[in-house]
Amino acid sequence: MQEFQDIDGVLFDLDGTLISGGKVLPWAHDLIEASRGNFAIVTNDAEHTTVEIASIMNAIGIAVPEDRIVAAGMEAIRRVAEEMPGARSAIFASASLREYASSLGLHVSDDRPDIVIIGRDRNFSYETIRKAANGVLAGAKLVVCNPDRTHPGQNGQIVPETGALVAAIIACTGPTDYRVIGKPEPELFVAGMKRVGSEPSRTLMVGDNPDTDGRGARLIGMQFLKIGPRAAVHSEY
Repeated sequence: MQEFQDIDGVLFDLDGTLISGGKVLPWAHDLIEASRGNFAIVTNDAEHTTVEIASIMNAIGIAVPEDRIVAAGMEAIRRVAEEMPGARSAIFASASLREYASSLGLHVSDDRPDIVIIGRDRNFSYETIRKAANGVLAGAKLVVCNPDRTHPGQNGQIVPETGALVAAIIACTGPTDYRVIGKPEPELFVAGMKRVGSEPSRTLMVGDNPDTDGRGARLIGMQFLKIGPRAAVHSEY
């Protein structure tokens, strides 16, 4: 593929680009081969740890080292732990991400939190909205791991994402400032480039979503290759 020439590293999105609905997409192996092995995955996954993602991918036939994966949920928690050590953190996400937060020294608690972190929470409920909204209204900072409202699922269906959960909370709090860690914000792209040792002008971002993958890549100065829904690929610069 011409787009893979004259670059030093490749960043791949995950859902809708390499996999969908728990299955490898037809073009995934060709894309990885075209990267000549110097790639990282930058995913807005706000549910799983990178160890879990690597295990899932290995099970379906794509072997990716855990240290080549940058995930929005873990990155958001890592940033909070660095900037607010020991903060009381209400984390509405998976059990594995809450455990990760505890391992970094955050005090995971819904009671009078300093910060509210929203990931992809499959147990999201009325009670989640109540706790998160009241925490924010009481002054807690709001951090959103992933602004996406959906991602592609099987048979053309959509899978609800973190952004949809955040919308429910903001419907209760009213307009409020919050920080986004996932794409299109720069943190994931910067972390991915560190994995492959490349600069923006020499890095190719490959993804299916122009609003997150494409917009974020262009803002940071990377080229963007969009993967089409019918196994076609085309470039956007």
